[in-house]
Amino acid sequence: MSETHATPPAAPADPEQPTARMEPDQPTMSVDPDQPGARDWSDSAERALKLWVALARCYATFSRAVDGKIHEYGLTTPQFGVLEALYHLGPLSLGELADKLLVTGGNITYVMDRLEAQGLVYRDRLVEDRRVVKAKLTGRGRDLIESVFPPHADYIEHLTSYLDGGEAETLRGLLKKLGHGIREHELE
Repeated sequence: MSETHATPPAAPADPEQPTARMEPDQPTMSVDPDQPGARDWSDSAERALKLWVALARCYATFSRAVDGKIHEYGLTTPQFGVLEALYHLGPLSLGELADKLLVTGGNITYVMDRLEAQGLVYRDRLVEDRRVVKAKLTGRGRDLIESVFPPHADYIEHLTSYLDGGEAETLRGLLKKLGHGIREHELE
């Protein structure tokens, strides 16, 4: 099997600089490829890019910490999410559960299969509408989430303690405003 090496796209050529011609199958280079690219965007674009990076890094860090704690309970994060939603909201259809947890129906089915195999949840098909399947906690599932949710809440409180109460509320409000704006104007 022969190796193919993808060539990164060349930066736009500067019309003031001559370009070196190379062999026909070689890319034309007018700038040093080891130098950073030009930053030719506005100050507001720079702020937006920095915000995006900060949000992504914070979310990744926060998620990694929470995932590690949830694994201590013998659960994956999606499994914990299902148990927590059913505990706090009561029985939900698989579609409602997928919407609450922001995952696909296929993912919910997979998570439910694993939780059912552990005896933590069960599916209940509605008699009045056989198309609807409700997810419900078993007694064992309820006992588990009741035992792990309080330390989980304490851990989330600990993680957010790097902000004071006012900062946390301000951040929550701003994140909700940003999320609602994007959802209403960019995704629909």
